[in-house]
Amino acid sequence: QVQLVESGGGLAQAGGSLRLSCAASGSIFRINRMGWYRQAPGKQRELVATITSSGNTVYADSVKGRFTISRDNAENTVYLQMNSLKLEDTAVFYCAADITSWQMRQYDVWGQGTQVTVSS
Repeated sequence: QVQLVESGGGLAQAGGSLRLSCAASGSIFRINRMGWYRQAPGKQRELVATITSSGNTVYADSVKGRFTISRDNAENTVYLQMNSLKLEDTAVFYCAADITSWQMRQYDVWGQGTQVTVSS
């Protein structure tokens, strides 16, 4: 079994910054793609950013130039640095990862979500 635990959400003012962390644990052989998604009230969950094990990144247009995704492969952790926050960034942020276990089973794992609220 593998799991993801997120941290770092909270309240920030518009224009401010927050940093999210997500640590994977369990029977991990390899973590392939990791990413962040978000879901605002009344809206569907959407992609924020993803990063491969080799560091290739993809960002939603709405966060390009403001958010940066990174990962520490040795610590099985992915980060999301969020700068220049906007009111519309308010959402529950979810970490996700494509993980291969030592038993050679593949898991698509989601974290429990962390609330990010941006105020004016």
